[in-house]
Amino acid sequence: MKISMYNMTVPLFIKALVNMRSILDKAEEYAEEKGFEQSYLLDFRLYPDQYPLYRQIRIACIEAKGAPARLAGIDAPKFKDKDNEPSIEDLKSRINRTIVFLKSIKAKDIDGTEEKRIPISFKPGKYLTGLEYITEMVLPNFYFHITKAYSILRHNGLDIGKNDYRGEIGLKDE
Repeated sequence: MKISMYNMTVPLFIKALVNMRSILDKAEEYAEEKGFEQSYLLDFRLYPDQYPLYRQIRIACIEAKGAPARLAGIDAPKFKDKDNEPSIEDLKSRINRTIVFLKSIKAKDIDGTEEKRIPISFKPGKYLTGLEYITEMVLPNFYFHITKAYSILRHNGLDIGKNDYRGEIGLKDE
């Protein structure tokens, strides 16, 4: 079976971002119900040297839109969000804009890029193949930040579980 770079990226990113948007809906309701400012959750870090919730989600979106764009040889959109005092609504808007961009990417745009040389900006003169870039860098980094965002909210008492994180599973009939 041939690897589809599209199937390894775009649908997975969309699914995880849709799930995170649903979790953020719950976080918004939770903050209102408990009577505290959203900024408490948005600025929360699991450890002092880790990024806060809002940055975890921003980075996940940057990875999700950047990877297929690099594979396709196009520019990813740049989102000009306010950096000060983001809201949960701002993060959901960023997720929505990322999903819109991802839906504009078609399989024909990135399938066949397994061997494409992807230069690594923080390692001048070094590159990864498209497949290595996705499997060794992008997917681990994307899920790391999605998991951190989930963990921050769970740590703060949001009633979410594995099904919220994972979402629906595409089970098939035998």
